[in-house]
Amino acid sequence: MPAVLPAVLFENPETQALLGPAYAGALTNLLVTNTVPCDPDVYRGSGLLDPGVGTFFRAGGGYEQPWTRDAAVNSWNAGSLLAPDVARNTLWAVVTRQDDGGLVVQQDDQWWDQVVWVPAAWHHYLVTGDREFLRDAYDTAARTLALREAGQWSAEHGLFTGPSFFNDGIAGYPDPLVGADDGASSFVLDHPAAVTQLALSTNALYAGAYAALAAMADELGRPGQDHARRAARIAESVEAHFWQPGRGRYGYSIPTEGPAAGELQDYQEGAGLAFVLLFGLADPARSAAVTRDAHVSPHGITDVHPRFGRYAAAGHAGRHNDIVWPVVQGFWADAAARTGDQAAFAAEVTSLARLFHRTGSYYEIYDAATGAVDGGYQNGRVWDSEPEQTWSASAFLRMVHGGLFGLRPTPSGLDLAPVLPAGWGDATLSVLRYRDAELTVRLTGSGARVAAVTLDGVPREPGVVHVPADLSGAHTLDVLLAGA
Repeated sequence: MPAVLPAVLFENPETQALLGPAYAGALTNLLVTNTVPCDPDVYRGSGLLDPGVGTFFRAGGGYEQPWTRDAAVNSWNAGSLLAPDVARNTLWAVVTRQDDGGLVVQQDDQWWDQVVWVPAAWHHYLVTGDREFLRDAYDTAARTLALREAGQWSAEHGLFTGPSFFNDGIAGYPDPLVGADDGASSFVLDHPAAVTQLALSTNALYAGAYAALAAMADELGRPGQDHARRAARIAESVEAHFWQPGRGRYGYSIPTEGPAAGELQDYQEGAGLAFVLLFGLADPARSAAVTRDAHVSPHGITDVHPRFGRYAAAGHAGRHNDIVWPVVQGFWADAAARTGDQAAFAAEVTSLARLFHRTGSYYEIYDAATGAVDGGYQNGRVWDSEPEQTWSASAFLRMVHGGLFGLRPTPSGLDLAPVLPAGWGDATLSVLRYRDAELTVRLTGSGARVAAVTLDGVPREPGVVHVPADLSGAHTLDVLLAGA
């Protein structure tokens, strides 16, 4: 844990009362409650864990280990910035070596989640500048994507088959992929039609992963053109297969077998929309339309909307359907900020902060209509919503760091593109460690247009907020925002 934790302070007392404790609670969740010792005998597959650090981020109060998706998401959301040594251990904890000594993301029974590791690893390098990590991460990413190409690439569609991001429960899939009920098993791979589907979120992640792999190659001086071409092809296929021009929105999933084979399932997938925007698959006009027209429940955007017929009949939201997962909220708020939709961004941030205030903790899942802690319905019963869920907390940290203060790490330094909604008051982020620097960032005014910038009182180029990667010591960045 960092010697001194960063802090946020808002000039508006009401905003501070809502967002300040939520931020502090998220820091405690990630850096104290869920930073735990890692057993080197269990997580030695990569051979790259640092015993001097000795800890990693677990998945949460109900999960004593980091799965691939949790490890990647928590590092990507906030861990690599706030505790880079712990994040590095967490990323390597889910990597193993092949017989020839090459590195690969662990090959467990949730293979569709492996891809999220790649953009998380690229982000880790951008935040830290750790070139030794980058070399091993490139090897890991290239080998992992090659395995997935061999197993799941559909040349016919120009897309990858497999379930949607993090939806390992069958509750996340429409009736045509499941049948009249959930069946005997909750695990998605036990339902054949769900295994070979084409999912929006997963393919947007593949596009982002290949783009990240191309960027890694470029940074290392290696050829990356093939990776970039694959990223572009997947992006084009996502547009061709999932965008519905007549309805102005993206669909969710396309079964490739079964009674609905070839039929786009017209549901809104929160993570899918967010990834399309975060990885730049949609142009600015379409991105703005997506955030403007998305359905958001009273307590935040839901995983998949609307409710499937089998859950409507049961009178309950599914565990992955018509229910709020904060991990999705974090990606959605960041995407809304990047498209400049201040209203959508503000609504999602305040929604998650209010969910935190209900219990003083970050839970795994919440009821979309009432905000109550609720694990959702699946296989004929209501499931638990686990407490102290790490990626729920790191989602809020992503909202603050990536959305509000607009932190955008690049190979040359840290760019900032802040979004400060009107009425929140001036905002300050202090004691933020970035490589060898300790930053205080002060936002005044409101909006997303940078009118003036000073670094330690010295004016910088208007409209450009950049912290060089080699900056060291304590520094203060003042950013004046003016309107949209």
